[in-house]
Amino acid sequence: MNFDDTPEEAAFRAKARAWIDANAPKQFEQELSSASLGRIRLKNADIVEVGKAWQKKKAEAGWACLQWPKDYGGHGASPIERVIWQQEEGVYGKLTQPFQIGEGMCGPTVMAYGSEQDKRRYLPKLASGEEIWCQLFSEPAGGSDVAGLRTRAEKRGDDWIVNGQKIWTSGAHYSDYGLLITRTDPNVPKHKGLTMFFLDMKSKGVEIRPIRQANGMQEFNEVYFTDVVIPDSQRLGAVGDGWNVSLTTLMNERMSIGARLATGFPEMFAFCANLMSENGLAIDDRATRSKLASWAVKASGLKYTSYRAISALSRGERPGPENSIGKLVAGTMLQDIAAYAMDLQGAAGALTGADEETTQGQFQQMLLTSPSMRIAGGTDEILRNIIAERVLGLPGDIRVDKDVPFNKVPTKGRG
Repeated sequence: MNFDDTPEEAAFRAKARAWIDANAPKQFEQELSSASLGRIRLKNADIVEVGKAWQKKKAEAGWACLQWPKDYGGHGASPIERVIWQQEEGVYGKLTQPFQIGEGMCGPTVMAYGSEQDKRRYLPKLASGEEIWCQLFSEPAGGSDVAGLRTRAEKRGDDWIVNGQKIWTSGAHYSDYGLLITRTDPNVPKHKGLTMFFLDMKSKGVEIRPIRQANGMQEFNEVYFTDVVIPDSQRLGAVGDGWNVSLTTLMNERMSIGARLATGFPEMFAFCANLMSENGLAIDDRATRSKLASWAVKASGLKYTSYRAISALSRGERPGPENSIGKLVAGTMLQDIAAYAMDLQGAAGALTGADEETTQGQFQQMLLTSPSMRIAGGTDEILRNIIAERVLGLPGDIRVDKDVPFNKVPTKGRG
């Protein structure tokens, strides 16, 4: 590993830092810096609208979707330059939250499977923040089994008629377009009867119902489809090849999530260094110090594993499975840290109202958000299987329904 920037990387970093310093919306810096993990919002402004303005400014200066080709709204930058930009953008990167699914998952899928006309129509507006995209994959009966989906698409002339339901769709309530994976043939094994589309989220027959989360936010949604008409021209990939198309999306999702997932350790260390208990500062307690040391080792491991991936990008190489490992470790660590912080605070940890934004309230929000971090982008179990099978070369799980036609798969006991 090489922790130092090359001369070219150092020059790029200096240029990015200067532009951010001159153009960032600094009036929101303090709020963004103190925003509770999993509860990013602005008191006197709509974060989606502020984010759109910041994304547009970046796009006009060539800093949005850096790694994309220039013809599609990007800058043609290298992967390492994208990493450097994210490092320098810092807290202002929280403003890009509404666009992360589009930039990190939907855009690359359209780029890989869309027509040239579609790429030039949709990608530049996605990059500039004019249009927001969401990802319509998860379903109530499928759980982590994407291929177990039941939303149907039936061909009718040059159109497809879609009926079904998706759930846990982040940002659907403010999205303009979405990637939608459907079942088009129930008579073949589940992975072979899927087809991918993109659709206008304002289409007739699309109903979006926000889901209130435990932390009070409403970022997730249920989405219902009733006789929704999608032109065949909005199909991505071949009919029945939706699983392979979805792998492009899922691969980018895990890379995107794994690369930016927080652990809560810096906040926890600072909190323990200032929390006064009956026996003195929390950080002076042996049990607390032991836990902090364990988390410090994990945080260091994640940091240097990330550096290894960055070094690979710097050399023009493709990184290995680091991001899947990082997400697995960071998700569990986040939940453990939040739970212990709540234990240290006792009754004072349960806060509501304006006090939620105080230091103590951050850990309450962190705890309420942390379970979703172990589900989004692949559950812990899915990631362990990926690491076991594709990294360690261990035998695959037994999948009794792998070669069974989907309409013959028993459904007893499934919702």
